Amino acid sequence: MIADHPEQIHLFTRTSEQQAKALLGILPDAHWDQTARLVAWPPTVPDSTGGAVLVLCAGTSDLAVAREALLTAQYLGRDAQLVADVGVAGLHRVLSKLDLLRTARVIVVAAGMDGALPSVVAGLVSCPVIAVPTSVGYGAAFGGIAPLLTMLNACAPGVAVVNIDNGYGAGHLAAQISAPPLGPERSSGGSDA
Repeated sequence: MIADHPEQIHLFTRTSEQQAKALLGILPDAHWDQTARLVAWPPTVPDSTGGAVLVLCAGTSDLAVAREALLTAQYLGRDAQLVADVGVAGLHRVLSKLDLLRTARVIVVAAGMDGALPSVVAGLVSCPVIAVPTSVGYGAAFGGIAPLLTMLNACAPGVAVVNIDNGYGAGHLAAQISAPPLGPERSSGGSDA
C-alpha cells in the first residue's frame, strides 16, 4: 500500500476530479493541484538539491502542462520556478526575463500554436531546453502536431522534445539533468582494481 512508504514520493498524473477525490479518500493529506491534474503524496515538497529548473509557458492556455512539469521537478527535489505568459507574440516578455533564464541549469518550455518559443529560448541561453508541445491552439495546430514538428525541427542547439502535453516527462527529465553530480560513493561502474 502507498501509505506504507511515506519516504517515497508518489505522483499521480492526469487525475480527473473523480480520481483525485478517490485518492484523497485513501490519502487525505495528499496534495492535489487541479490545474496540473496531479496528486502528490506525501504532500510536502522535499528539500531542493541540484541546479535550478525554470519552467516557461507561452500562454496561460499552456499552464496545465507547465504546472505538471513544475510540480514534477519540485517533488523530485529540484528548485523549480514557473514563468507564465512569455510567448513569442510578445517577444519583449521573454527578453525581460533574460537574466532569470540565464540562471537556470535547465529550462522546460511548454508551448502550443506554432511552438516557436523553445527555439527562441534556446537561442538566448547556454543550458539545455526541454520543449513540450501542447495540444492547445486552433486552426492548423492539429492538436499539438504543428508545435511538435516545429520543436523537432528547431535550429537552435540544445533542444530536446518530449511528446505532446507530456509535462510529467519534461519535469522528470529536467530533474535528472539538474541533479547534483554523483559522488564516488553513488557513481555506477566498475572498480578501480
